[in-house]
Amino acid sequence: MNTPFTPDTPTLSDPAAVVDEFLRLVMIPDPQSASRHTAPGIRIRFTGNREMHAPGDTSAFNAKRYAWVKKKIERTETVAGGTPEATVVYSLGTLYGAWPDGTAFEGNRYVDRYVVSHGLIVQMDVWNDSAEWLLVRAGLAVL
Repeated sequence: MNTPFTPDTPTLSDPAAVVDEFLRLVMIPDPQSASRHTAPGIRIRFTGNREMHAPGDTSAFNAKRYAWVKKKIERTETVAGGTPEATVVYSLGTLYGAWPDGTAFEGNRYVDRYVVSHGLIVQMDVWNDSAEWLLVRAGLAVL
């Protein structure tokens, strides 16, 4: 569940820094602390267009898909023209970790798109290659 925003809730002034700190906390995983950087009513769409409503939902999904997973952030990009009301930030890089059977993986591309409003994440969209890689592991596709 999201932590309600109060004047005492710590926020960062740079939208890219908000995203980087959020991702640092989610990857621990510490979704409760990560929630400090999300607005009430955050809209999250995960791979496969799965709707989620809090960082804890994404952590729970990842716990079912992977034995463990982390992001190797290659870059964080802030889209020009943002305002305090809405700034788009992209996080790009690769995932590494292990599948549920313990098989290690790395180099799994990801792109996350965030909308940050007044220092809080209001929207998060996540894409990665995991579904394709799982199809290959199941013998249903070729890379």
